[in-house]
Amino acid sequence: MTDLDIAEVAHRAGVPASTLRFYEEKGLIASIGRRGLRRQYDPGVLERLALIAVGRTAGFSLDEIARMFTPDGQPRIDRQVLAAKADELDRTIRELGVLRDSLRHAAACPAPSHLECSTCRRLLKAAASGAVTASRKRTPRPPRSGQPGRTVPPT
Repeated sequence: MTDLDIAEVAHRAGVPASTLRFYEEKGLIASIGRRGLRRQYDPGVLERLALIAVGRTAGFSLDEIARMFTPDGQPRIDRQVLAAKADELDRTIRELGVLRDSLRHAAACPAPSHLECSTCRRLLKAAASGAVTASRKRTPRPPRSGQPGRTVPPT
């Protein structure tokens, strides 16, 4: 496969060229040169972008993802970090399951007022005590082509 220009990489990876330039600034990817004004990339950048996308979906920050590569660009993924992230996702899934069940109950609750329902009151008490955690602030993902309103690359 021959070198790819920035437009082709953006198209194949499903991200805007601005995200590629941002990733380059962060040291996550590197162009191999230019043809005219267009940056050129080795075809292997697509695999690296796929790894970055998986990491972002899993909730890793760009700095954490950057540490998962050696200076020469080879993956160096700490399995303990992956296991810890999986444990974190398990906790989040449990919390979201409780929240989902609570919302389903509140939506179908036959009580005239949710404050009259013993189950709803118990859920409110649990939420007030911290047993049901508030959603965590998520790091924004890089913009994808075709998504309006997401023009600022992630930090």
